[in-house]
Amino acid sequence: MKLKIATCQFPVDADVERNCGFVLRQMTAAKERGADVVHFCETSLSGYAGIEFSSFVGFDWKLLESCTRQVMEQARKLRVWVILGTSHRLTGKHKPHNSLYIINPQGRIIDRYDKMFCTGDRRQRNGGLEHYTSGNYFCVFSIRGIRCGTLICHDFRYDELVREYKRRGVQLLFSSYHNGHLSRARVEKMKHVHPVIVPATMQAYAANNFMWISACNTSARYSQWPGFFVRPDGHISGRLRNNVSGILISSVDTKQKLYDASEAWRDRALKGIYHSGTLVRDQRSACRTEI
Repeated sequence: MKLKIATCQFPVDADVERNCGFVLRQMTAAKERGADVVHFCETSLSGYAGIEFSSFVGFDWKLLESCTRQVMEQARKLRVWVILGTSHRLTGKHKPHNSLYIINPQGRIIDRYDKMFCTGDRRQRNGGLEHYTSGNYFCVFSIRGIRCGTLICHDFRYDELVREYKRRGVQLLFSSYHNGHLSRARVEKMKHVHPVIVPATMQAYAANNFMWISACNTSARYSQWPGFFVRPDGHISGRLRNNVSGILISSVDTKQKLYDASEAWRDRALKGIYHSGTLVRDQRSACRTEI
């Protein structure tokens, strides 16, 4: 099975119509470059509450819906899949979800992923939890026979999520981040954290679970790292430029022969059988305090 993935980035903003313009243009450009799937960052359409705008008080949900429908119609016209970061309104006083809409080439939302681990402490009055309600749903879907899953930003800190996706047969993971609109001083202070940890973690996930990973970010100045793509052998096959709008086209080929150190025994580990080969009963094995 083969797919071409467009990992996109642009400077996400509080202006929903401006964000929508970027999304529509990048969808068209990605299609012209042969993409089957166009992947956007966290809250790429709505903007991020607490970063691009202070809160959802007075937020124009009708405008967001209208722009979402434009994206859906564009997906239908272009015949492409779209992984779209946005905010999903709930009822009453419930805070919205931080979500990814999975839009198919017929222009329909076939599923939605809601960020499971929004940032913030247990009081839920700071970080992402100040503005968003967490989800608890593993979003798994297939594109041309390739099993796909999704994560959003801080979710990447929990390897249990990636391992569960692997248990569910996921071969391609779309991980949408939002790490931008930072001061130059903040970027300098954190330069040994996110720019180092994010790529390295995604490389480890890819190699340990033998899956392709598309990781996209906002390019809003200043962002800490650009979008990139990882092969199942842990190799970063492509990377965008930091703080610059762009589209990275990457190929997925499930028949491609790539190094997989865990292939022989990974299925055992996933089932909770933590050894390779055959165990034996031996007193020298059982005694752990003697030479």
